[in-house]
Amino acid sequence: MKTATEGTAISPDLAAKAEREDLLTLGVEEEYLLVDAVEPHAVEAVDAVFAEVPAELRDVVQHEYQRSQIEVAGPPQLELDDLAAALRRLRAGVANAAARAGARLLAVGTGPAAGPSMRIVDDPRYHRMRERFGDLSPGQGMCGTHVHVSIPDPETGVRVLNHLRPWLPVLQAATANSPLFAGHETGYASWRSMMWERWPTVGPTPYLRSHEHYLTLVDDLKQSGAMLDEGMLYWYARLSAHYPTVEIRMGDVMPTTDDAVLLAALTRALVATLLHEVRAGVEAPDVPHPLLMAAHWRAAHDGLEGLNIDMATRQPRPAWRLLRQLFDYVRPELERHGDLATATLLMGRLREHGTGTTRQRALLARGGSVADVVTWLAAATRGEDGTSSI
Repeated sequence: MKTATEGTAISPDLAAKAEREDLLTLGVEEEYLLVDAVEPHAVEAVDAVFAEVPAELRDVVQHEYQRSQIEVAGPPQLELDDLAAALRRLRAGVANAAARAGARLLAVGTGPAAGPSMRIVDDPRYHRMRERFGDLSPGQGMCGTHVHVSIPDPETGVRVLNHLRPWLPVLQAATANSPLFAGHETGYASWRSMMWERWPTVGPTPYLRSHEHYLTLVDDLKQSGAMLDEGMLYWYARLSAHYPTVEIRMGDVMPTTDDAVLLAALTRALVATLLHEVRAGVEAPDVPHPLLMAAHWRAAHDGLEGLNIDMATRQPRPAWRLLRQLFDYVRPELERHGDLATATLLMGRLREHGTGTTRQRALLARGGSVADVVTWLAAATRGEDGTSSI
């Protein structure tokens, strides 16, 4: 079984260019669900799909926890267009491999259709997790998006994590893509978020005093038995264990490449903006943990179409307005990284079509079935739903 570090390390030339131009590199990992080629339920097809993955992609395709899931980890990029092209190539390559294996690839947070629970991948680490934590991942699989943004050093990275805390709920709301689970409407925009919170280390990143404090907490959590290793540190933002990056990981996997690219652009611009705050000696607001939990719950429940909490006033406001506020806050770094035109276009498209949850619910409201939602998701994942703009 591959490790997540193979094939995704930054090249020396890219690292040199990033340093020379004072730009941040960007990488995206996506987890997908495998469903039957005809029926809408998930299938334990990962080994068959993996056998069909083209040789040139195998270094960046990995197993995930359940046999109905597969993950891709695109190589780091500087240019947003390069990131979009890499994600399109990966999605198409794995979707074609799935088709050859008698399955379909879905970029969706949870299994929309009813079906049996999936077994875990036959891997020693996953078996240890199953023995320790039991059935915390029932159903057909939970699939998320992780965005990596480069940082100069771990100490700076910890300070960036502190500054990120108030902004992550609204980014989570923008990723909502799992209103359906096991054939029924859950009432949540992101049911994956609610299922995921059952794991003991899932939640907002705590306020950190230093990198040493971060490492101490990691060791304490391992000693407590709440996680087996650093890979099980499931905070919504963390330092990568393998790369010089912060990893933002609270969101559902999103249905289209456009959605993923917008999230990546906003995340990089936010980290770059917060780096200026860190370098200027600005202290991060120590937002109370219960308030952050409430905001993340609101993101999971309402998505982008409802309310979230304005951390400056602690009052509910329309989530879309808060996302627009974030966009305006990071606009200078979007422009400096050459992302402003693309991000503006994709924000308009998100406003027009809504999140993955909005699009799924709209299809059902027009008389579509859960099977129709699965068919649409398969097309959107491949970029064949007619909405792609880049």
